[in-house]
Amino acid sequence: MSETIALYLPFAVGLALTGAASGIMAGLLGIGGGIIMVPAMVLAYQLLGYNPEIIMHVAVGTSLAVIVPTGLRSALAHHRRGAVETAVLRLWGPWIVAASLIGGLMAGLYSAATLKIIFGVMALFIALNMALPVQRRLMEKLAGVPLVNRIAAAVIGYISALMGVGGGSLSVPTLVAFGTPVHKAVGTSSALGVMLAVPAVIGFIISGWTASGTPPLSLGFINIPSLVLIGGLATLTAPLGVAIAHRLNGQALRIVFAAFLIIVGGRMLIQAIWG
Repeated sequence: MSETIALYLPFAVGLALTGAASGIMAGLLGIGGGIIMVPAMVLAYQLLGYNPEIIMHVAVGTSLAVIVPTGLRSALAHHRRGAVETAVLRLWGPWIVAASLIGGLMAGLYSAATLKIIFGVMALFIALNMALPVQRRLMEKLAGVPLVNRIAAAVIGYISALMGVGGGSLSVPTLVAFGTPVHKAVGTSSALGVMLAVPAVIGFIISGWTASGTPPLSLGFINIPSLVLIGGLATLTAPLGVAIAHRLNGQALRIVFAAFLIIVGGRMLIQAIWG
């Protein structure tokens, strides 16, 4: 018994700290915390010796499950501050829901290395996109085109489901490029993250239902202990991130956002290519 506790206690503490940090980042950047959770869970599962071909899928699926309560709490906090654009939710919502469900259902078709490459490449692309004012000015001209918004929502839903993020990594810079103030983009992204995560989680449960080698107490590609530990603390700390976000100016938020994407994207690519 003592050996079992000694084995899992560092794992539990690490997941708890990850949850606290993820909640703050969810409120701060509207990203659902997945950009932190996925790499952290992959590392934890690696240290415990679980199947390397499965752990990326479990990390992504569990991250999406955590985003449901975290994103909901964050979205409500932003809504109370008037930072959620309901018109964007009506326009983007149906397309994000459908595409994220498809992404979750297709997750089992991708290898772990492929998911890591998708995660890493998209993280670096998004960071670069945030730093290109010319591209943002170009996209602002398309803000009022409904078809462009629907296509953007569908792409964001599908890619975010495969990355295990709440969509903020893609929707925040896209909304900013379409002319939405960064604080409202962050708040709206939190709500979109919940709409994205719920169908994606259903897809990951179905696609991972017959998978072998998943960590104990997993439902498809969703690991319940990780969900409880990370989700519980992330839900508690999300309002702190919201409070910090509304004390920073838009430029500071963009710098923080881009810096995190570069760090985690680069690390994920290194893992995928060199192991």
